[in-house]
Order: sequence, then C-alpha cells, then structure tokens
Amino acid sequence: VQLQASGGGLVQPGGSLRLSCVVFGSTFSRKHMGWYRQAPGKQREWVAGITSSGETSYADSVKGRFTISRDDVKNTVYLQMNSLKPEDTDVYFCNNLRPPYNNWGQGTQVTVSS
Repeated sequence: VQLQASGGGLVQPGGSLRLSCVVFGSTFSRKHMGWYRQAPGKQREWVAGITSSGETSYADSVKGRFTISRDDVKNTVYLQMNSLKPEDTDVYFCNNLRPPYNNWGQGTQVTVSS
C-alpha cells in the first residue's frame, strides 16, 4: 500500500488549505482512515479520522476548523483546514485510523506564518 499526501504549502494565519491523500493498493472503501501530523523531534499526533461509513472524529485542537472527508471512487481522503494557526505548522500524513499502519511516506508540509 502506498500513501501519497499533497496539498501543503505556506499560508498566513487565518488561511485555508485542502490536503489530499491518494491510497494505492488497498481496498480503500473498507478502510478507516486518519490524518496525522508531526513536527521535527516531536511525536506524531492524530488529527482526524473517518470510518468506512463516513463517521468522522477530530482532535480537540482542530475541532471546528478542520474537516475530513473521503471519495471512495478516487481512493482519496481529504483534510480541509480552515482558520489555520501557527501551531498547525507540521508535516501532515494520512494512514489507517488504527494499527497496523502502512509506510508513512513523505507527508506534506504545512507552514502557517505571516
């Protein structure tokens, strides 16, 4: 299974970004998926999750600002990020919502700065 995250970039505080993650090589529609983020030297943290039936969940730090969604035809999971804050600066990854995890890949860098 390969995970290809994209859509990151540099954005000002209060701005928005939409991340995408294409999942290759699995029965995507049956997978519960999650978004995670990690800063250098810090532990990876869970950000949001979506089940195969579309139920969503969020970390308290992003609740009300981020929205996770999925497109089972495109084998893609999305993370719409609004009202971004400097503390959202991290490398963002997608993966299974629960272990076992696939190879994490490169992720996509999100930088929130003025």
